[in-house]
This record gives sequence, C-alpha cells and structure tokens, in this order.
Amino acid sequence: MTAEAQARVQAHLAKVEPDDTLSDEQRASYRDRIKALLRQRDAVLVAHYYTDPEIQSLAEETGGCVSDSLEMARFGKDHPASTLIVAGVKFMGETAKILSPEKRVFMPTLEATCSLDIGCPEDEFSAFCDEHPDRTVVVYANTSAAVKARADWVVTSSIAVELIEHLDSNGEKILWAPDKHLGGYVRDKSGADVLCWDGACIVHEEFKAKGLHDLKAAYPDAAILVHPESPASVVAMADVVGSTSQLIKAACEMDNEAFIVATDKGIFYKMQQLAPGKTFLEAPTAGSGATCRSCAHCPWMAMNGLQNMLAVLEDENGMGQEIFVNEGLAEKAMVPLNRMLDFGQSLKG
Repeated sequence: MTAEAQARVQAHLAKVEPDDTLSDEQRASYRDRIKALLRQRDAVLVAHYYTDPEIQSLAEETGGCVSDSLEMARFGKDHPASTLIVAGVKFMGETAKILSPEKRVFMPTLEATCSLDIGCPEDEFSAFCDEHPDRTVVVYANTSAAVKARADWVVTSSIAVELIEHLDSNGEKILWAPDKHLGGYVRDKSGADVLCWDGACIVHEEFKAKGLHDLKAAYPDAAILVHPESPASVVAMADVVGSTSQLIKAACEMDNEAFIVATDKGIFYKMQQLAPGKTFLEAPTAGSGATCRSCAHCPWMAMNGLQNMLAVLEDENGMGQEIFVNEGLAEKAMVPLNRMLDFGQSLKG
C-alpha cells in the first residue's frame, strides 16, 4: 500500500482492543443468552470464516450461516429473519443492508473494518476512476458502500477470474480495486488488460515465500493452499489458489493428509470440522518484522466477540452498532452487487 494508506491502517489498529478473557462458565452463559435473544429478536447470525471459532459455532448452532462474503450476502438476502447480526467486518454489514433494506442489520462492533476498505477512500478512488473513463470499474467486495456505488461490478475472490474473463471476452479494459495482489492474479489468469489500485490485505501480505519454502521442506507431502490476496511469490508456490470456500473444498477433496494454508487462520475451524483426520499448518508470515497486529488472523475480525454481540442483542437500539446506508447510495451500490449475485448464480447454473 501507499505510505498514506498504511498510516491510516496503523492509526485505526492502534484503537483496536481485544475481547476480554472469559471463563468457560461465563462463555456458556453468554452463548445461552445470545441464543435466546436471537429467537426473541427474530434475528439470524451470519458469520465469516475468519471470525473466531466460537462465533462460527454459535452461528451454526442457531441456524445461521458461516461462509465467505458472497454466500453471506446471498444468505442474508434470502433468509426470512427480520434482523441480521453480521459477524465480520463493516463492509459485510453494509452489503447485507444494501441487499436487505427492509431488515435491521447489526454488527457486534462497527469498529471492525478492513485494511482494503481503509486504503481505498471514496474520494481518491473516484478521482482514479475519472482519470481512466475508458475502463470498466470492478471492485472487490472488501470496499465501502460508496466505493461500490462508483463501480460497474462488485466481485468476490470466488468468481473474480471468471468475471474478468467474461468482461475481457467483450473487449473491455478493467480498472480493479482495491487489492493489487488479487488484481495481479486475475490479470495473469485471464490475460485481460487490468489496471490495479494500490491496496493490500495486512494479513495476506505478510505471507512470505522464503518461510513457505522452508515449511514445505519440513512437510514435503503437504499441499499448499493459498488465497489470491497473497503476494505473487506465495501464490506461485501453491497447489491450489482460491477463495475461502474453494480452499475448504480443496482440503476436503484432496488426498493429502497435511496442508499448509496461506490465509486467515479462522478458516481452520471449518477445515478441521469437515476434514477431521487431516493436519493444517499456518503458512509463515514475516515474524518479528510484520506490520500487522496478529499476522495470520485479522485483528478486526477478532473484534467480533460474545460480549459485544450480547450487548447489541440486549439493547433494542443495538448499542449504536446498527448499519445504516444512505438510500441514494444504496440504490447505486445495489446495481453492481446484483450483477455480482446474478453472475455468481449463472456460474452455478
């Protein structure tokens, strides 16, 4: 990222406080109260794969959803509950509200954001788009509602390559934002003309090829699974490159008994659940030289905890953690979001 964007990220990280430690008895009590309140509030819990295992299991036990951002968007839109509790980062809550404007959408904390979102301010991005009016604007889901409203398409990593190949086949040149590593990966796979914004995920950018090579030497039979937000040198070593859901599928279907995983370690909960006899190893990060708070785990995802979730559910006004999106902005953002959902559905078909 640019130095200015890095400074914004670090300034926000300085305000991030981890959840207090709870005893097993307290955790059980919190979980029971949350389950009861979800029923009382006609609410459903939607959680991302990168949240803590405790949050993911709670979503599963209450009939909610644990998934990647594309499936979270679909689930929240289609579920009959009048209230959505979104455990993830803020852009996920905004997306849920845009797609389900009639529902109330809360998050355990609105402070949970994303380095890709912070590093792509709407005014700077809009100016960048204006400089390249001949390009189709494609933005990753990890962006604000305002940035989505400026785009022609929204995309997730699970359908990124297919979408860019589709646009390229129509002769379109692409302006991609905000993750430069994913944008570079898509450009290499599709052969399309892709101009990238200079953004990066603070978790995935910390994975290093040298450490990965050393770990592979120690576990030669392990398959390497890499999320495409990682640097190109790490992606080049992968046996499988894909979104969170695609990496989970690979872990289940491949014959390997061990896997080195280059993405947020929150994904291990689902991998271990679906492939219990296999071993999962964290891909090495930059160690003491790392710039992120916790390297293999997003510090903002970690802000989703039992205590702040219960506080939101106990208060009718959600302790000020309700998601609101300007109606005009939401209407504009709805267009590229619906294109994403329709295109994703066409791939399934």
